[in-house]
Amino acid sequence: MNGHTSLSLAGSDTRTPPVAANSQATHPVLDRLTSLIVLGGALITFGILWDISWHSTIGRDSFWTPAHMMIYVGGTVSGCLAGWMALTATFLNPGRMKDVSVELFGARAPLGAWVTLWGSLAMLTSAPLDDWWHGAYGLDVKILSPPHALLAAGMYGVVTGGYLLASARRNRMGSAAEGVSGTGLAIAANGVQLALSSILLTELSFPNLQHTSTFAMASAAMYPGFLMAAARQGTTKWPATKMSLVYMAVIGLMIWVLPLFPAEPKLAPIFNRVTHMVPPSFPHLLVLPALAIDLLIAGLRAKTGKAWSAMRVIGAGTLFLGVFLVVQWHFSAFLISPAADNAFFAGHGRFFSYMGETSHADRFWVPTNRTLTASAIGWAWLIALISSGLGYASGRFLNRVQR
Repeated sequence: MNGHTSLSLAGSDTRTPPVAANSQATHPVLDRLTSLIVLGGALITFGILWDISWHSTIGRDSFWTPAHMMIYVGGTVSGCLAGWMALTATFLNPGRMKDVSVELFGARAPLGAWVTLWGSLAMLTSAPLDDWWHGAYGLDVKILSPPHALLAAGMYGVVTGGYLLASARRNRMGSAAEGVSGTGLAIAANGVQLALSSILLTELSFPNLQHTSTFAMASAAMYPGFLMAAARQGTTKWPATKMSLVYMAVIGLMIWVLPLFPAEPKLAPIFNRVTHMVPPSFPHLLVLPALAIDLLIAGLRAKTGKAWSAMRVIGAGTLFLGVFLVVQWHFSAFLISPAADNAFFAGHGRFFSYMGETSHADRFWVPTNRTLTASAIGWAWLIALISSGLGYASGRFLNRVQR
């Protein structure tokens, strides 16, 4: 098995990607297309945050909202670019692209391009279904209706495809990957992927719900895997920490920009009078458990063997839960207090939609069956270990993919 092998598994179990025989510099067009697909994924993520704000502020008045257009432009353009990769690798220049592509049903393209293509097609399929669904069942419905679920899967496919392409590019560059054009692009793509994934937990993650067992277990299922996968990758220091900062920057940018634009509800009932676009709630402080996991992985870098791999997984899951629950427990108390009622933190109910009850903005909502008990923390710990293990395996794969 050599540097040209698809999804190469050569090399030892380290954080430094193997160096392929052909440098990424020999594929300048693929470089540019990869960067544009990552940008398309970022447009999707910004667009879905804008769309949620649109629903929270105005209500769904039309399919042709600017937020929807940003989402579908990001997905469509990314799909077209991935299609061009497939066309080039299959017909236009198959010899030059053979070492950076995989075959599927007789056609060739990089693995990330195939994933991006699938995601783009799923997004485009969901568009007419979503328009019909809203016409049949109402203009404003649950976040995860069937068309929305298909759209979410498609968006995640496009963003993940960009991340795969950026990771493969970084791995082919090897030790030359340091910098914005190498490892930095993969970290940015991973941060965008994390930001998009976090949106799935929106209805469980409002600051007022962060003292519940549901929040603890949902967060344990989602975030340790991302942080562990990031910590095992790249030729840069502090990869998980940097990735979590990208996640915070993506969410934070929408918090600080959206309320600058006046808007008001067009659908009833209106329980909360809003006059500007509603921002998302402040992002989780994932940078702190990410820093702890980066330190753990760096400290155990020289240790090899299955026992040490298990120690990394157990240590990362335990560190995540211990740091994250303590930090968010206190930070959420700040976010629902009057002290966070400002443009930076957008707390104390500023993130409430026009359908929200602002009279409960400064209280924690803890139903009796969702109390954060010792038993719930134990289950969250087990879930965090599973998530960490999956992230460890994912990071190993992403550290070695080269096509």
